[in-house]
Amino acid sequence: MGEYRTGTAGSADGTVIGYRTLGSGPAVLLVHGGMKAAQHLMELARVLSDGFTVHVPDRRGRGPSGAHGADFGVRREVEDLQALAAATGATRIFGLSSGALVTLRTALETPSLDRIALYEPPLSVGGSAPVGWVPRYEREIAAGKLSAALVTSLKGLGTEPVFGRVPRFLLVPFLTVGARLQRGRADGDVSIPDLVPTLGYDMRVIREMADTAPDYAGLKTDVLLLEGAKSPVYLHQAVDALSAVLPRSRRVTFPGLGHEGPEDEGDPRSVGAALRDFFADPA
Repeated sequence: MGEYRTGTAGSADGTVIGYRTLGSGPAVLLVHGGMKAAQHLMELARVLSDGFTVHVPDRRGRGPSGAHGADFGVRREVEDLQALAAATGATRIFGLSSGALVTLRTALETPSLDRIALYEPPLSVGGSAPVGWVPRYEREIAAGKLSAALVTSLKGLGTEPVFGRVPRFLLVPFLTVGARLQRGRADGDVSIPDLVPTLGYDMRVIREMADTAPDYAGLKTDVLLLEGAKSPVYLHQAVDALSAVLPRSRRVTFPGLGHEGPEDEGDPRSVGAALRDFFADPA
């Protein structure tokens, strides 16, 4: 953990949100997506850290951050990002997946944020985002079948093509072993078994923000829309919808990337280069 500093911000409802910090320069927030944590954006943070002070929060329910709470919804996530922006002085923010949805809604309500970058927000357009798998996932979570719930979500979301091609009866035991091996990590990262149950809360965000693209027609902030060419169609439909309504946006498509593009296992250098140019641009 010596490579980064840690900090906390207090959200409006009293929930503590923890974050990692590295680098120096103008402050930037990097907001992870569903079933992920701060650890998954650390390579991207390193790419940006020579020109920016990069803050990478763990969203609610993960690591040092507090629980989601009984009244969790988009409002709570917006309050969390507003608290983080106030605590760090960040005016630039990047969000991935469900983190991009929350970032988008926060930008609408937070004039101090003047550079917004979004990678594939799963904004449902006329039912485009797949949610039919969620009831099965919820039953498996309730029964303590975390590996089965993980497989259900991976196949349901379609963001990991390899998992979509492997039969469930092979995936479940494989992921069970992997989760057991990772559970003992002591480096500040959040384990897979702890991350799987958080996805249900991200699906609440997706359902709550469905068909809200027209809301952003009045957003005057500069927005960079990012996508991977290999990602599922519904994610491109979301970017299409936002591109059509946002008055000050531009779009970048990465030919060889999928939904995991900004993450450590994707290509954070390519995504980071685009973010560096966008966040440094004074225009």
